[in-house]
Amino acid sequence: MLLPKRVKYRRAHRGRRKGKAKAGFSVAFGDFGLKAMEPAWITSRQIEACRVALSRKMKRDGKVWIRIFPDKPVSKKPLETRMGKGKGAPEFWVAVVKPGRIMFEVSGVTKEIANEALSLCSHKLPIKTKVVTRPDYEG
Repeated sequence: MLLPKRVKYRRAHRGRRKGKAKAGFSVAFGDFGLKAMEPAWITSRQIEACRVALSRKMKRDGKVWIRIFPDKPVSKKPLETRMGKGKGAPEFWVAVVKPGRIMFEVSGVTKEIANEALSLCSHKLPIKTKVVTRPDYEG
């Protein structure tokens, strides 16, 4: 699973998820991409599940790019713990995704296989997504 090697601060504020993606909203590396239509936190486990689904469907033909990285720690306090005594320990890592962000890209496969693979990938995610194509793609 993906997680940073080291971070400046162990614990982070939750933040807000308003607004659209400021960067990463166009297909840059591959021919097809999976675009987020809603804001969300995507966990490292969900990213890994998508990667496995993509590589299995494409039968290791073509190439996959993961355009998001889980760099935000989410902390939790243990169950049945009283209030106070500080913030909990980091439990898992998430990538903050805003609407319009391209999360995964694929190339080197046909349009049908890419659509099937990316739709399989979208079933692993907790948000609405859309399969997009590079503007200059000629299949």
